Amino acid sequence: MGTRSLIGVMHGDNCKFVYCHWDGYLEHNGKILQEHYNSAKANHLVALGDVSSLCKSIEIPEGVEHSFEKPAEGITTFYGRDRGETGTEFRSVNSFDAFLHRVSDSCAEYYYIMKDGVWYCGAVYGPLKYKLVPLTEAIEQEEKETA
Repeated sequence: MGTRSLIGVMHGDNCKFVYCHWDGYLEHNGKILQEHYNSAKANHLVALGDVSSLCKSIEIPEGVEHSFEKPAEGITTFYGRDRGETGTEFRSVNSFDAFLHRVSDSCAEYYYIMKDGVWYCGAVYGPLKYKLVPLTEAIEQEEKETA
């Protein structure tokens, strides 16, 4: 079963976001976003639409075979680009509150937002419940609790 998440970028009050099906928890998607996705790469990720599985890289290097059925190691798998599905484009809302409403509607358990070059996160339960916490702090707290 997937741990669903939404991943978005804020530009002023506008939020563009995508759905990600697998591994939405902090130890996976959270760490990958924090360590490998700056603002430009976050915008590129969202521009490519809904995600099956987030990895460190978006680009498919020349000569590397990558598809939904046979994903290359370390390359993000997208529903549109890699599976040919339609209706997987990013969505946009005009406020963070509207984004939170979409989190509830999507059955996502976690959400990640890039705003002004900083990653933030929240969840639909636990200590992150419907908050917007700097991702670095949330990861540190999670690591302390599991140590």
